[in-house]
Amino acid sequence: MMFTDILASLIHDMKNSLGMVINTLDELTASAPADVSEPSKLVILQREAKRLNNNLIELLTLYKIENERVSANIEECHVADFLEELVAENHAIAAARQVNLESRCDDDLVGYFDDGLLRGVINSLIGNGMRYCDGELLLTAAQQDGYLVFSVEDDGAGFPDEMIEAQQALGQTQYLSEGRTQLGIYFAAMVAAMHRDKQKQGFIRLSNGGRLSGGCFSIWLP
Repeated sequence: MMFTDILASLIHDMKNSLGMVINTLDELTASAPADVSEPSKLVILQREAKRLNNNLIELLTLYKIENERVSANIEECHVADFLEELVAENHAIAAARQVNLESRCDDDLVGYFDDGLLRGVINSLIGNGMRYCDGELLLTAAQQDGYLVFSVEDDGAGFPDEMIEAQQALGQTQYLSEGRTQLGIYFAAMVAAMHRDKQKQGFIRLSNGGRLSGGCFSIWLP
């Protein structure tokens, strides 16, 4: 067995164990009295556990992609419901950090994408957004130029100029290895690229400004 296979197996075991920890923290958070300080501490643990779990999922998925063991499972999805589910999944952590997390999308918008892969990407972006926003985080989706565009926007300071200027290299492994960006961005670029329609291929785009005048991370799917 190759070392990469052993590492992938260990990551899978760690992810399962961490999943049990997250489930326990979810139960403790739900049952804790609302008038004590402990729930906030539990939510902090819950947030960090979920962040680590997202990283493990990204690593494992990237391993499978690199070894051609996974492909995008494209299905029809009701986009508004998808975004509302993401808001609900992150509501407790957002509330604990005093972040207003909302979604905006046409009620009748339908998309074709891999629910599991895209959910992992956006959950990671929400987690990062909560770290850098000042209190507002917005999820949106809309049709634009023949693509379905998902965006995570915040009211923080925005992306550094050098990251905006170098975003063409954000999906490249050598750029990741130089430490100039994070695993989540590389993962998002890989997942976006797995979505294809004829000559079109998905991609990511970073910008500043938008509705909340902060950073905006967009995923463009054909």
